[in-house]
Amino acid sequence: MPLVYSVSFIAFLDTTLLVPVVALYAADLGAGVGIAGLLVGLYSIVNTPANILFGRLIDRTGYRWPLAGGLLGDALGMLLYSLCRSPLHLALVRVFHGITGAVAGPATMSAIANHSAPGREGRAMAVYGMSIAAANLLGFGLSGVVASRLGYQWLFMFGAVILLVGAVLGRMLPGTGRTVPAIPPPAGRGMRDLMHLFRRPGLVIAYAAVFAQYFSFGGVVTLLPIHLRAAGMEAFHMGMLLTVFSVAFIVVQLPGGTFSDRSGRREPVVAGLALAVVAVALLSPQTAFALLAVIMALYGAGCGLLFPSVSALVADHSCAHERGMATGVFHALLTAGVAVGAPVMGWAAEGMGVQVGLLLTPVMTALALGLALVLFRRA
Repeated sequence: MPLVYSVSFIAFLDTTLLVPVVALYAADLGAGVGIAGLLVGLYSIVNTPANILFGRLIDRTGYRWPLAGGLLGDALGMLLYSLCRSPLHLALVRVFHGITGAVAGPATMSAIANHSAPGREGRAMAVYGMSIAAANLLGFGLSGVVASRLGYQWLFMFGAVILLVGAVLGRMLPGTGRTVPAIPPPAGRGMRDLMHLFRRPGLVIAYAAVFAQYFSFGGVVTLLPIHLRAAGMEAFHMGMLLTVFSVAFIVVQLPGGTFSDRSGRREPVVAGLALAVVAVALLSPQTAFALLAVIMALYGAGCGLLFPSVSALVADHSCAHERGMATGVFHALLTAGVAVGAPVMGWAAEGMGVQVGLLLTPVMTALALGLALVLFRRA
Protein backbone atom coordinates (compact mmCIF):
# COMPACT_ATOMS: atom_id res chain seq x y z
CA MET A 1 0.00 0.00 0.00
CA PRO A 2 2.75 2.60 0.70
CA LEU A 3 3.92 2.13 -2.90
CA VAL A 4 0.44 2.98 -4.20
CA TYR A 5 0.35 6.17 -2.16
CA SER A 6 3.78 7.16 -3.48
CA VAL A 7 2.60 6.64 -7.05
CA SER A 8 -0.60 8.61 -6.46
CA PHE A 9 1.44 11.49 -5.00
CA ILE A 10 3.67 11.58 -8.09
CA ALA A 11 0.75 11.10 -10.48
CA PHE A 12 -1.03 14.23 -9.23
CA LEU A 13 2.08 16.36 -8.73
CA ASP A 14 2.50 17.32 -12.39
CA THR A 15 -0.89 19.01 -12.68
CA THR A 16 -0.36 21.04 -9.50
CA LEU A 17 3.08 22.09 -10.72
CA LEU A 18 1.40 23.53 -13.82
CA VAL A 19 -1.71 25.19 -12.35
CA PRO A 20 0.03 28.38 -11.13
CA VAL A 21 2.02 28.93 -14.35
CA VAL A 22 -0.07 27.80 -17.34
CA ALA A 23 -1.86 31.13 -17.80
CA LEU A 24 1.42 33.05 -17.47
CA TYR A 25 3.18 30.68 -19.87
CA ALA A 26 0.33 31.07 -22.36
CA ALA A 27 0.61 34.86 -22.13
CA ASP A 28 4.35 34.67 -22.77
CA LEU A 29 3.57 32.65 -25.91
CA GLY A 30 1.28 35.43 -27.15
CA ALA A 31 -2.16 34.36 -25.90
CA GLY A 32 -4.70 36.95 -24.81
CA VAL A 33 -6.61 36.68 -21.54
CA GLY A 34 -9.54 34.78 -23.05
CA ILE A 35 -7.32 32.30 -24.91
CA ALA A 36 -5.17 31.85 -21.80
CA GLY A 37 -8.29 30.93 -19.80
CA LEU A 38 -9.29 28.43 -22.48
CA LEU A 39 -5.82 26.89 -22.43
CA VAL A 40 -6.01 26.50 -18.65
CA GLY A 41 -9.39 24.77 -18.93
CA LEU A 42 -8.53 22.52 -21.89
CA TYR A 43 -6.90 19.97 -19.59
CA SER A 44 -10.08 19.52 -17.54
CA ILE A 45 -12.35 19.53 -20.60
CA VAL A 46 -10.47 16.58 -22.10
CA ASN A 47 -9.62 14.88 -18.82
CA THR A 48 -13.23 14.53 -17.63
CA PRO A 49 -14.55 12.05 -20.25
CA ALA A 50 -11.13 10.38 -20.57
CA ASN A 51 -11.32 9.31 -16.90
CA ILE A 52 -14.39 7.21 -17.67
CA LEU A 53 -12.89 5.69 -20.82
CA PHE A 54 -9.67 4.72 -19.07
CA GLY A 55 -11.64 3.39 -16.12
CA ARG A 56 -13.34 0.99 -18.53
CA LEU A 57 -9.94 -0.03 -19.93
CA ILE A 58 -8.62 -0.70 -16.42
CA ASP A 59 -11.54 -3.07 -15.81
CA ARG A 60 -10.49 -5.02 -18.90
CA THR A 61 -6.70 -5.08 -18.46
CA GLY A 62 -5.91 -4.28 -14.82
CA TYR A 63 -4.30 -1.05 -13.68
CA ARG A 64 -0.52 -1.64 -13.83
CA TRP A 65 0.15 -1.25 -17.55
CA PRO A 66 -2.36 1.60 -18.11
CA LEU A 67 -0.94 3.45 -15.10
CA ALA A 68 2.67 3.05 -16.25
CA GLY A 69 1.71 4.08 -19.78
CA GLY A 70 -0.27 7.07 -18.55
CA LEU A 71 2.61 8.30 -16.41
CA LEU A 72 5.01 7.89 -19.34
CA GLY A 73 2.59 9.92 -21.44
CA ASP A 74 2.47 12.58 -18.73
CA ALA A 75 6.28 12.70 -18.70
CA LEU A 76 6.29 13.16 -22.48
CA GLY A 77 3.66 15.87 -22.10
CA MET A 78 5.87 17.76 -19.65
CA LEU A 79 8.72 17.62 -22.16
CA LEU A 80 6.41 18.86 -24.92
CA TYR A 81 5.46 21.92 -22.86
CA SER A 82 9.08 23.03 -23.13
CA LEU A 83 8.90 22.88 -26.95
CA CYS A 84 5.82 25.12 -27.35
CA ARG A 85 6.34 28.22 -29.45
CA SER A 86 2.74 29.42 -29.89
CA PRO A 87 -0.67 29.19 -28.15
CA LEU A 88 -1.70 26.54 -30.71
CA HIS A 89 1.22 24.33 -29.69
CA LEU A 90 0.25 24.76 -26.05
CA ALA A 91 -3.36 23.86 -26.83
CA LEU A 92 -2.31 20.61 -28.48
CA VAL A 93 -0.06 19.72 -25.54
CA ARG A 94 -2.83 20.51 -23.04
CA VAL A 95 -5.16 18.13 -24.88
CA PHE A 96 -2.51 15.39 -24.93
CA HIS A 97 -1.72 15.91 -21.24
CA GLY A 98 -5.42 15.87 -20.35
CA ILE A 99 -5.81 12.48 -22.03
CA THR A 100 -2.73 10.80 -20.54
CA GLY A 101 -3.40 12.32 -17.11
CA ALA A 102 -6.82 10.65 -16.97
CA VAL A 103 -5.30 7.24 -16.17
CA ALA A 104 -3.86 8.18 -12.77
CA GLY A 105 -7.08 8.72 -10.82
CA PRO A 106 -9.04 5.54 -11.62
CA ALA A 107 -5.88 3.38 -11.64
CA THR A 108 -4.53 4.44 -8.23
CA MET A 109 -7.96 4.53 -6.60
CA SER A 110 -8.80 1.06 -7.98
CA ALA A 111 -5.50 -0.29 -6.66
CA ILE A 112 -6.20 1.05 -3.17
CA ALA A 113 -9.81 -0.17 -3.18
CA ASN A 114 -8.77 -3.66 -4.31
CA HIS A 115 -6.00 -4.05 -1.74
CA SER A 116 -7.40 -2.26 1.33
CA ALA A 117 -8.22 -4.50 4.29
CA PRO A 118 -11.94 -5.23 4.82
CA GLY A 119 -13.42 -2.73 7.22
CA ARG A 120 -10.55 -0.27 6.73
CA GLU A 121 -11.51 1.20 3.37
CA GLY A 122 -12.15 4.62 4.90
CA ARG A 123 -8.69 4.78 6.44
CA ALA A 124 -7.08 3.63 3.18
CA MET A 125 -8.95 6.29 1.21
CA ALA A 126 -7.98 8.89 3.81
CA VAL A 127 -4.29 8.23 3.20
CA TYR A 128 -5.03 8.33 -0.54
CA GLY A 129 -6.62 11.76 -0.15
CA MET A 130 -3.66 12.89 1.95
CA SER A 131 -1.26 11.89 -0.83
CA ILE A 132 -3.22 14.00 -3.33
CA ALA A 133 -3.41 16.96 -0.91
CA ALA A 134 0.33 16.68 -0.23
CA ALA A 135 0.95 16.82 -4.00
CA ASN A 136 -1.15 20.00 -4.11
CA LEU A 137 0.81 21.60 -1.28
CA LEU A 138 4.21 20.78 -2.75
CA GLY A 139 3.21 21.49 -6.34
CA PHE A 140 1.67 24.90 -5.67
CA GLY A 141 4.58 25.96 -3.49
CA LEU A 142 7.37 24.61 -5.69
CA SER A 143 5.95 25.78 -9.00
CA GLY A 144 6.29 29.51 -8.46
CA VAL A 145 9.76 29.22 -6.92
CA VAL A 146 11.23 27.07 -9.71
CA ALA A 147 9.55 28.99 -12.55
CA SER A 148 10.55 32.43 -11.24
CA ARG A 149 14.14 31.56 -10.31
CA LEU A 150 15.10 28.95 -12.92
CA GLY A 151 12.52 29.37 -15.68
CA TYR A 152 9.65 27.32 -17.10
CA GLN A 153 11.93 24.81 -18.81
CA TRP A 154 13.43 23.61 -15.55
CA LEU A 155 9.96 23.20 -14.08
CA PHE A 156 8.86 21.07 -17.03
CA MET A 157 12.01 18.95 -16.89
CA PHE A 158 11.62 18.39 -13.15
CA GLY A 159 8.04 17.22 -13.69
CA ALA A 160 9.10 14.86 -16.48
CA VAL A 161 11.82 13.21 -14.37
CA ILE A 162 9.49 12.72 -11.40
CA LEU A 163 6.84 11.16 -13.66
CA LEU A 164 9.37 8.73 -15.14
CA VAL A 165 10.11 7.56 -11.60
CA GLY A 166 6.38 7.22 -11.02
CA ALA A 167 5.98 5.09 -14.16
CA VAL A 168 8.63 2.66 -12.90
CA LEU A 169 6.98 2.47 -9.48
CA GLY A 170 3.56 2.03 -11.08
CA ARG A 171 4.75 -1.02 -12.98
CA MET A 172 5.87 -2.52 -9.65
CA LEU A 173 2.41 -2.36 -8.06
CA PRO A 174 0.75 -5.67 -7.14
CA GLY A 175 -1.69 -7.11 -9.66
CA THR A 176 -5.44 -7.11 -9.31
CA GLY A 177 -5.64 -10.85 -8.78
CA ARG A 178 -8.41 -10.94 -11.36
CA THR A 179 -8.74 -12.85 -14.61
CA VAL A 180 -9.47 -10.73 -17.66
CA PRO A 181 -12.59 -12.00 -19.50
CA ALA A 182 -11.73 -13.92 -22.65
CA ILE A 183 -14.82 -12.68 -24.52
CA PRO A 184 -15.15 -8.92 -24.95
CA PRO A 185 -18.43 -7.36 -23.83
CA PRO A 186 -21.01 -6.72 -26.56
CA ALA A 187 -21.32 -3.32 -28.20
CA GLY A 188 -23.15 -0.83 -26.01
CA ARG A 189 -22.41 -2.77 -22.84
CA GLY A 190 -20.16 -0.02 -21.51
CA MET A 191 -22.96 2.56 -21.51
CA ARG A 192 -25.36 0.12 -19.84
CA ASP A 193 -22.77 -0.63 -17.17
CA LEU A 194 -22.25 3.09 -16.64
CA MET A 195 -25.97 3.70 -16.20
CA HIS A 196 -26.13 0.76 -13.81
CA LEU A 197 -23.65 2.52 -11.51
CA PHE A 198 -25.97 5.50 -11.23
CA ARG A 199 -28.79 3.26 -9.99
CA ARG A 200 -26.94 2.54 -6.73
CA PRO A 201 -27.74 5.03 -3.97
CA GLY A 202 -24.30 4.71 -2.37
CA LEU A 203 -22.52 5.61 -5.60
CA VAL A 204 -24.94 8.45 -6.35
CA ILE A 205 -24.14 9.93 -2.93
CA ALA A 206 -20.40 9.67 -3.60
CA TYR A 207 -20.65 11.12 -7.09
CA ALA A 208 -22.94 14.01 -6.09
CA ALA A 209 -20.81 14.84 -3.04
CA VAL A 210 -17.46 14.90 -4.84
CA PHE A 211 -18.89 16.96 -7.72
CA ALA A 212 -20.42 19.43 -5.26
CA GLN A 213 -17.23 19.58 -3.18
CA TYR A 214 -15.08 20.54 -6.16
CA PHE A 215 -17.77 22.76 -7.74
CA SER A 216 -17.66 24.77 -4.52
CA PHE A 217 -13.86 24.78 -4.50
CA GLY A 218 -13.83 26.05 -8.09
CA GLY A 219 -16.09 28.92 -7.07
CA VAL A 220 -13.96 29.74 -4.04
CA VAL A 221 -10.63 29.86 -5.91
CA THR A 222 -12.28 32.04 -8.58
CA LEU A 223 -14.10 34.57 -6.38
CA LEU A 224 -12.14 34.70 -3.14
CA PRO A 225 -9.06 36.39 -4.71
CA ILE A 226 -11.31 39.16 -6.06
CA HIS A 227 -12.99 39.49 -2.66
CA LEU A 228 -9.57 39.75 -1.01
CA ARG A 229 -8.35 42.37 -3.45
CA ALA A 230 -11.42 44.51 -2.74
CA ALA A 231 -10.52 44.24 0.96
CA GLY A 232 -6.98 45.49 0.29
CA MET A 233 -5.20 42.14 0.31
CA GLU A 234 -2.89 40.59 -2.27
CA ALA A 235 -2.12 37.27 -3.96
CA PHE A 236 0.12 36.39 -0.99
CA HIS A 237 -2.92 36.33 1.29
CA MET A 238 -4.81 34.03 -1.09
CA GLY A 239 -1.84 31.69 -1.14
CA MET A 240 -1.75 31.62 2.63
CA LEU A 241 -5.48 30.90 2.85
CA LEU A 242 -5.14 28.00 0.39
CA THR A 243 -2.25 26.68 2.46
CA VAL A 244 -4.41 26.79 5.60
CA PHE A 245 -7.17 24.97 3.71
CA SER A 246 -4.76 22.29 2.45
CA VAL A 247 -3.19 21.67 5.85
CA ALA A 248 -6.62 21.26 7.49
CA PHE A 249 -7.67 19.00 4.62
CA ILE A 250 -4.65 16.75 5.20
CA VAL A 251 -4.83 16.69 9.01
CA VAL A 252 -8.51 15.72 9.22
CA GLN A 253 -8.45 12.94 6.62
CA LEU A 254 -6.91 10.13 8.65
CA PRO A 255 -9.12 10.52 11.75
CA GLY A 256 -12.06 11.14 9.41
CA GLY A 257 -11.42 7.92 7.50
CA THR A 258 -10.99 5.94 10.73
CA PHE A 259 -14.23 7.41 12.09
CA SER A 260 -15.94 6.44 8.83
CA ASP A 261 -14.84 2.80 9.21
CA ARG A 262 -16.11 2.64 12.76
CA SER A 263 -19.38 4.56 12.56
CA GLY A 264 -20.39 4.10 8.92
CA ARG A 265 -20.28 6.50 6.01
CA ARG A 266 -23.41 8.54 6.77
CA GLU A 267 -22.18 10.64 9.72
CA PRO A 268 -18.88 11.87 8.21
CA VAL A 269 -20.45 12.52 4.80
CA VAL A 270 -23.32 14.54 6.27
CA ALA A 271 -21.05 16.37 8.72
CA GLY A 272 -18.45 17.13 6.04
CA LEU A 273 -21.01 18.51 3.59
CA ALA A 274 -22.72 20.57 6.29
CA LEU A 275 -19.43 22.04 7.53
CA ALA A 276 -18.40 22.91 3.97
CA VAL A 277 -21.73 24.67 3.34
CA VAL A 278 -21.46 26.75 6.51
CA ALA A 279 -17.79 27.64 5.99
CA VAL A 280 -18.16 28.84 2.39
CA ALA A 281 -21.30 30.82 3.26
CA LEU A 282 -19.31 32.62 5.98
CA LEU A 283 -16.59 33.78 3.58
CA SER A 284 -18.61 36.49 1.87
CA PRO A 285 -19.13 39.00 4.72
CA GLN A 286 -15.62 38.64 6.15
CA THR A 287 -12.76 41.02 5.36
CA ALA A 288 -10.37 40.27 8.27
CA PHE A 289 -7.58 37.92 7.28
CA ALA A 290 -7.52 36.09 10.64
CA LEU A 291 -11.23 35.28 10.45
CA LEU A 292 -10.91 34.21 6.83
CA ALA A 293 -8.07 31.87 7.83
CA VAL A 294 -10.24 30.28 10.53
CA ILE A 295 -13.07 29.84 8.04
CA MET A 296 -10.77 28.29 5.43
CA ALA A 297 -9.49 25.89 8.10
CA LEU A 298 -13.10 24.87 8.82
CA TYR A 299 -13.70 24.48 5.08
CA GLY A 300 -10.61 22.28 4.74
CA ALA A 301 -11.73 20.21 7.74
CA GLY A 302 -15.15 19.67 6.18
CA CYS A 303 -13.62 18.56 2.88
CA GLY A 304 -11.10 16.38 4.75
CA LEU A 305 -13.91 14.69 6.64
CA LEU A 306 -15.89 14.16 3.45
CA PHE A 307 -13.31 12.88 0.96
CA PRO A 308 -12.28 9.53 2.53
CA SER A 309 -15.90 8.59 3.21
CA VAL A 310 -17.18 9.29 -0.30
CA SER A 311 -14.12 7.53 -1.76
CA ALA A 312 -14.84 4.53 0.47
CA LEU A 313 -18.46 4.54 -0.72
CA VAL A 314 -17.16 3.85 -4.23
CA ALA A 315 -15.25 0.83 -2.91
CA ASP A 316 -18.25 -0.29 -0.82
CA HIS A 317 -20.73 -0.21 -3.70
CA SER A 318 -18.66 -1.51 -6.63
CA CYS A 319 -17.22 -4.91 -7.46
CA ALA A 320 -13.64 -5.59 -8.55
CA HIS A 321 -14.61 -6.17 -12.20
CA GLU A 322 -16.23 -2.70 -12.49
CA ARG A 323 -14.07 -0.69 -10.11
CA GLY A 324 -12.10 0.99 -12.87
CA MET A 325 -15.25 2.49 -14.34
CA ALA A 326 -16.67 3.34 -10.89
CA THR A 327 -13.50 5.19 -9.88
CA GLY A 328 -13.18 6.71 -13.34
CA VAL A 329 -16.62 8.33 -12.97
CA PHE A 330 -15.61 9.56 -9.50
CA HIS A 331 -12.49 11.29 -10.81
CA ALA A 332 -14.32 12.58 -13.88
CA LEU A 333 -16.88 14.31 -11.65
CA LEU A 334 -14.10 15.61 -9.40
CA THR A 335 -12.45 17.27 -12.40
CA ALA A 336 -15.77 18.43 -13.84
CA GLY A 337 -16.71 20.05 -10.53
CA VAL A 338 -13.86 22.56 -10.74
CA ALA A 339 -14.23 22.95 -14.51
CA VAL A 340 -17.94 23.83 -14.16
CA GLY A 341 -17.91 25.57 -10.79
CA ALA A 342 -15.23 28.14 -11.62
CA PRO A 343 -16.89 29.65 -14.73
CA VAL A 344 -20.48 29.31 -13.47
CA MET A 345 -19.75 31.14 -10.23
CA GLY A 346 -17.63 33.64 -12.11
CA TRP A 347 -20.58 34.46 -14.39
CA ALA A 348 -22.89 34.64 -11.38
CA ALA A 349 -20.56 37.09 -9.65
CA GLU A 350 -20.24 39.16 -12.81
CA GLY A 351 -24.01 39.66 -12.87
CA MET A 352 -24.77 39.90 -9.14
CA GLY A 353 -21.50 40.88 -7.46
CA VAL A 354 -18.69 38.92 -5.86
CA GLN A 355 -20.24 38.79 -2.39
CA VAL A 356 -23.49 37.37 -3.74
CA GLY A 357 -21.50 34.93 -5.85
CA LEU A 358 -19.66 33.67 -2.77
CA LEU A 359 -22.97 33.30 -0.94
CA LEU A 360 -24.32 31.21 -3.83
CA THR A 361 -21.18 29.05 -4.12
CA PRO A 362 -22.23 26.48 -1.45
CA VAL A 363 -25.70 25.95 -2.97
CA MET A 364 -24.54 22.90 -4.93
CA THR A 365 -23.02 21.44 -1.75
CA ALA A 366 -26.29 22.05 0.10
CA LEU A 367 -28.16 20.19 -2.64
CA ALA A 368 -25.72 17.28 -2.33
CA LEU A 369 -26.31 17.29 1.44
CA GLY A 370 -30.08 17.03 0.94
CA LEU A 371 -29.63 14.24 -1.60
CA ALA A 372 -27.33 12.35 0.77
CA LEU A 373 -29.83 12.56 3.64
CA VAL A 374 -32.51 11.04 1.40
CA LEU A 375 -30.40 8.36 -0.28
CA PHE A 376 -28.61 7.10 2.82
CA ARG A 377 -31.95 5.63 3.85
CA ARG A 378 -31.84 3.42 0.72
CA ALA A 379 -28.09 2.69 0.50
